[in-house]
Amino acid sequence: MKRMVLATLAMAMTLGVFTVNPARAHHSFAAEFDQNKPLKLTGKITSMRWANPHAWVYIDVTGEDGKVTNWGWETTAANTLYRRGWRKEDLTVGVAVTIEGYQARSGQPVANASAITLPDGKRLFAGAAPTEK
Repeated sequence: MKRMVLATLAMAMTLGVFTVNPARAHHSFAAEFDQNKPLKLTGKITSMRWANPHAWVYIDVTGEDGKVTNWGWETTAANTLYRRGWRKEDLTVGVAVTIEGYQARSGQPVANASAITLPDGKRLFAGAAPTEK
């Protein structure tokens, strides 16, 4: 009887793992970013957060008025960036880069990056186009 209870408990726990994970929500591009607001900014990298499900690049952008704004750029997952040729040493703090992407609907200094151009001209692709699924 004790074996039957343990086997049932183990099966229930295993099934719970397989049914809970796929139910996690993930935002869509269109819900957070506006494909009608393309953006291209140049600034110096302040940090790079290698994470999943999205990595983030932060840059300081100096406006025409001299005010510096720190922009957060969402990319695809860190493991996907690595497969696309990104390396941690490519994005060091203080390096000036140009990032292209799409502005957040919130109007905050946040965007979804599609490509980053390094000072030597190398382009790193950062995410999917807004029409890709």
